[in-house]
Amino acid sequence: MKPHVLLVEDEAGLAHVLGDYLQADGFDVTWRERGADALQWLSGNAADLMLLDLGLPDLPGMEICRRVRARSALPIIMLSGRSSEIDRVLGLETGADDFVGKPYSLREVAARVRTVLRRQRSFAPAEARAPEISFDDNACRVWIDGADAALTLIEYQLLRQMAQRPGFLMSRAQLMDGMYNDGRIVTERTIDSHIKKIRQKLTLAAPSMRYVHSVYGGGYRYEALPA
Repeated sequence: MKPHVLLVEDEAGLAHVLGDYLQADGFDVTWRERGADALQWLSGNAADLMLLDLGLPDLPGMEICRRVRARSALPIIMLSGRSSEIDRVLGLETGADDFVGKPYSLREVAARVRTVLRRQRSFAPAEARAPEISFDDNACRVWIDGADAALTLIEYQLLRQMAQRPGFLMSRAQLMDGMYNDGRIVTERTIDSHIKKIRQKLTLAAPSMRYVHSVYGGGYRYEALPA
């Protein structure tokens, strides 16, 4: 998927030239002429980076930068005909990731965009890995990332029965039939009590995951999902 750049520039001719260059260089570009329109667009759409002209007719670029930065980490490169040191410092302190003075080279702007996007990706947090759960039917044990969840035999059998049909809703009656086929009399509360203990032990072993889910009026289902 191409990186999406939101270009906020009130000079239509300049915006078209820069937008066409970026598109030819492998970017998707959305152009907005006014700051308010850009903020409105961002409220319902996503961009990978904003190119923001400071001299807009409706809202100061610095103010737009503050508003965007207050609600997101969207990378922002400021474009301005004012390129003194104080302007650059103010822009960066407001929350911009880079500052390019006008007149600028189209090639330089594209290079700055790639650099900022590359920098952002390098600091992005690594995707969390889900704990690995495994069943040992010989020993009747559940292992989560190599650690024993310490289930009792009944708890293991109950969880295993559900795990053999992941995502499938099982009623308490079905669970009782599968667990107690020796004619003993048990109630639905017995199943609920075992499920509660199973959940406690699995949560202790894998706090970031939920394995057993209640369905109101229906029963329980097994599915490994983030907590």
